[in-house]
Amino acid sequence: MRTFYFDHCASTPPYEQVVQTVGELMRLHYANATALHRSGQEAAKLVERARQSVAQSLGAKPEEVLFTSGGTESNNLALKGILFAGGRRVPKHLITTSIEHSSVYNTAKQLERFGIETTILPVDRTGRVSPSDVEAAIRPNTSLVSVMHVNNETGIVQPIEEIAELLAAFPQVRFHVDGVQAVGKVPIRWASVKGIDLYSGSAHKFRGPKGVGFLLRREGIELDPLQEGGGQEEGMRGGTHNLPGIVGMSQALRLTMESMETRRGNMFALRRQLIDAIREIPELVLNVPEDEELVSPQVVNLSYPGMRPEVLVHMLEKHGVYVSTQSACSSKSLKPSRVLLAMGMGEERASGSLRISFGDEHDAKDVGELAERLKMTVAKLKPLERSRG
Repeated sequence: MRTFYFDHCASTPPYEQVVQTVGELMRLHYANATALHRSGQEAAKLVERARQSVAQSLGAKPEEVLFTSGGTESNNLALKGILFAGGRRVPKHLITTSIEHSSVYNTAKQLERFGIETTILPVDRTGRVSPSDVEAAIRPNTSLVSVMHVNNETGIVQPIEEIAELLAAFPQVRFHVDGVQAVGKVPIRWASVKGIDLYSGSAHKFRGPKGVGFLLRREGIELDPLQEGGGQEEGMRGGTHNLPGIVGMSQALRLTMESMETRRGNMFALRRQLIDAIREIPELVLNVPEDEELVSPQVVNLSYPGMRPEVLVHMLEKHGVYVSTQSACSSKSLKPSRVLLAMGMGEERASGSLRISFGDEHDAKDVGELAERLKMTVAKLKPLERSRG
């Protein structure tokens, strides 16, 4: 039986070229990029070429690219780097939303314990935060606003351009955007959105290696480092450079951005096909709007009210289909989805959600097979609906 991996929001299969590049670099360029000898200097040149490539792919300057270990570190560095900078002489204020990834949401909760005042904004029934709510929440001591670009459970695109525009009137407020699920799926040119100060990305979400990511940092913005070390990344992120990962990420990003428009069109077509199929299964309900202006193309979120999501996941796995519940970072939790609850959905619906996310390898035939296996799974589970709920 052929298997189908529909969990690209959790992680993506790397490009074959990237696998080869990473392996070659591990064999040939294992020197530390901060070493003074020739081998170390060759490694340093490769790091800087990768920095230039990442910058070019995103419309940034090379000096605005900081390399990290991934999206979680990038988000932590953005929030803590801004809010801890300059010490804690005056209480600082953070604004974020109720539907952020746990690496932002839980960090905000942690920062509260360090004395940072935090405002967590609600979202509407489509899962979008209101720019006017952001503006209304700003205080004299507000230092940072953090809003994700694309939600990792629903694919909802947040109005970051509108928020960036309104924040221009508040020059003391920095704006961080978690772009982990957006890179390669939603158009973004760093240079053209002036109000964004920090933007996070993670390589394994766009077919690069795990354990590497980036944080775009607008020129002139200083961050308090999360970890001290040998002064790498302008002293803002100590630690030996992950050369194979960094170069592999830059290659994956270039390949992804070059094909983005074609891929977006393909994934939107698959999304429409899957939504049409879900409509024919009365036990299932969609948790996302169909309006393509509001969503990223790669993800569909649905629920089977009354059925525990892990039962669905494992039954689909028996039929050769891999999907997830909530986000990968929260998938082992049996709690209702915080994101769906914030969108005003009931606990039963929020407790039975599935996330299906596409990738480059999928076509209409694959989604047709997914739909058939989804129907089979629901038919087998229906007698258990109430006893399992």
